[in-house]
Amino acid sequence: MKAFRYERYGEPEVLEMKTIDKPSAKSGEVVLRVHAASVNAYDWRLVTAKPFLVRIMGGGLFRPKNKAVGADVAGVVESVGPGVTEFEVGDRVFGSVAPTGNGAFAEYVRADVRFLAAIPDGVTFEDAAAVPMAALTALQGLRGSGRELKGKHVAVAGASGGVGTYAVQLAKVLGAEVTAVCSTAKVDLSRSIGADHVVDYTRDDFLADSEKYDLILGVNGFRDIRDYVNALRKDGTYVMAGGNTRQILQSLIRGSRINKRSSRTVTRVDERPNATDLAYVADLLDKRSIRSVIDKTFAFERTPDAVAYVREGHAAGKVLVRVTNDGTGRLPAAAQ
Repeated sequence: MKAFRYERYGEPEVLEMKTIDKPSAKSGEVVLRVHAASVNAYDWRLVTAKPFLVRIMGGGLFRPKNKAVGADVAGVVESVGPGVTEFEVGDRVFGSVAPTGNGAFAEYVRADVRFLAAIPDGVTFEDAAAVPMAALTALQGLRGSGRELKGKHVAVAGASGGVGTYAVQLAKVLGAEVTAVCSTAKVDLSRSIGADHVVDYTRDDFLADSEKYDLILGVNGFRDIRDYVNALRKDGTYVMAGGNTRQILQSLIRGSRINKRSSRTVTRVDERPNATDLAYVADLLDKRSIRSVIDKTFAFERTPDAVAYVREGHAAGKVLVRVTNDGTGRLPAAAQ
């Protein structure tokens, strides 16, 4: 089978299509025939080893330990391993292969059933593939440890990216008043997905406004952490998603001090793959309560271009890779 691998760190062109053995399902796993996979900032950070923390935190100091890439996948169950009762051959499923490190940019992939959920009949492979990392980061960042958002005012900074587009919609589903913060070109998009207020950050500073927020979800936030905290109401929370090394360290060091000395809270969200949250989001997609915003879809052989496009940081919503095995270059009719 064909799969993308990288032997050294570098820009996305280091990704190469290789011919490797088709995987076999182990206990508690299934093998998926991949139809679509989505690209996340997580992927290019692994490939480029930026921030440097990627190397220190297990990626490999000089060369990548795990040469596979890609976390989010949607496809059809090809085979099931021992002990699997959740799915059968032929089922349409989606989820994350990041915990097993098997790489979604491949024709077939081995996946742990704990990180998969069924795709509802009314949801396409592409819409499902867009979900796992971005939507779960948004959901877990918003809800936290049982956080109640009904009647609260939530600001989503970075509202037009993969995490942000889901965050705006999920915050509305959870009953919040939502302010989306984005660039001029993405204002209409933010309005179209349900934001109550939209701030164009090239013209206005939402943090300097007199409005105070109960929660700010900052996706790859670039401002000083104190700016976000100062824009919070009493008992408000700033949730950081992503960020470079400086921002991560700042959230850990300054955030800890703020949490001790203030009624306001600083925290980070790192997506935790699980079947329950995946099923929750899939149900919302099926009911049309939310939608997957898809910027571009690349052919499988152009996977490095898809990762490079996300690396540029200007995608509106999600970027997908379409993977097929029938030679037609199209998804099956059920998913078109």
